[in-house]
Amino acid sequence: MRQLVSLACLLAACLAGAPSPVHSQETANETGELAKSLETSASQLTGILRDRAISEKRAKELAEEVARIRKDRESLNTALIQAAKTEKKLATDVLDLEERLIATAREADAVRASLYERRALLAEVLAALQRMGLNPPPAILVTPEDALSSVRSSILLSAVVPGMREETRVLVADLQELQRLTATFRAEREELRATLAAQKEEQARLSLLLEEKRLLEARAADDLAAEQARAAELASRAADLQELIASIEREIQSARKAAEQARLEAERRVEEGRERAENQSLSAARIAPAFAFSDLRGRVARPVAGRTITAFGDDDGLGGRAQGDTIEASPGAYVTAPADGWVLYAGPFRSYGQLLILNVGDDYHMVIAGMERIDVTQGQFVLAGEPVGVMGRIHLASVSAAAAANENPTLYIEIRKDGKPVDPGPWWEPTGSGRT
Repeated sequence: MRQLVSLACLLAACLAGAPSPVHSQETANETGELAKSLETSASQLTGILRDRAISEKRAKELAEEVARIRKDRESLNTALIQAAKTEKKLATDVLDLEERLIATAREADAVRASLYERRALLAEVLAALQRMGLNPPPAILVTPEDALSSVRSSILLSAVVPGMREETRVLVADLQELQRLTATFRAEREELRATLAAQKEEQARLSLLLEEKRLLEARAADDLAAEQARAAELASRAADLQELIASIEREIQSARKAAEQARLEAERRVEEGRERAENQSLSAARIAPAFAFSDLRGRVARPVAGRTITAFGDDDGLGGRAQGDTIEASPGAYVTAPADGWVLYAGPFRSYGQLLILNVGDDYHMVIAGMERIDVTQGQFVLAGEPVGVMGRIHLASVSAAAAANENPTLYIEIRKDGKPVDPGPWWEPTGSGRT
């Protein structure tokens, strides 16, 4: 009997007023407060995602950092690649944290729903325990009537106590789980806040570095404008990507120069040997690919962090097969060059939207589409990992039905050999998960 009374007290303490005829209102208040706490946390999370600004002081520090590496091409390239790598890692962390927060909130909802469904039964259990504590059965061997009453009480208790004890244990465990989930949600929310702040800082650093890069890479304005206008004219006349690539390499001086440099570089690597070429690959000031693209299978990093929603050869939902990979990215994510190469084309092209074509050597081209902004110019040489563009805040045009149905921005990537699409899969470095 004392064990039951103690159990009743313990239950009452754990529940802080669990539902019963006497305390049902207190239990409702307690679970209501927990629900309200999670709702408030969700509201705060929305505010965090909306407000990602960095302080003016930190912005000034970033500007000073960029000024220190100004006019140093190698330092600038190294800083750009590292900043882009950090931003991509932070973008992946943000996606993971958002998924964990959603999962935690769903678990908490399930526990609250379970408690709500059992509120009537739990109220009866606690009320019975409280009544037994206030009015215990009489002691045995006082009078024959008391003995009979005790026997009857023992028979009843032996039937109901195991069930009440189990219900009590389950209830306490559920409430403890709800408290744990609430604490986990708050901790993950704070971690997300810090990660978003770090991501915003890296994006600010990238913006400043890209501006310096543009200044260093600037050519004669008249020459650049003329070539870009010519490329735009060719794009308007080209029927497809193969025709666009061929016409640009045939008619644009910078593209012809890039193709010739790629050919000469390939010949040089053959003549000088693979080992010497690899020793030179560490220089961030290089102006030619460090490796032959055909040797990079399994070593090419995807240009943006995200989930692959359509792979080469999949049904594109439009009656054909996908000729490249499509990655679902975070809004505003930076896109990096997968490999060293020359910018063959940068601008709008038909349904591809903003299109970037890289000549990566060995008669390979990489086509990247779906960005809101491109940060490189035609004829420019870019390094693997260097930021080349930014994803939009909204979904843009796409080349597959799966991407078109997605609310988040998507990036489309093709690898072409001699003008024909090939499977990018063998080139991507392993990621260890479904996320890139």
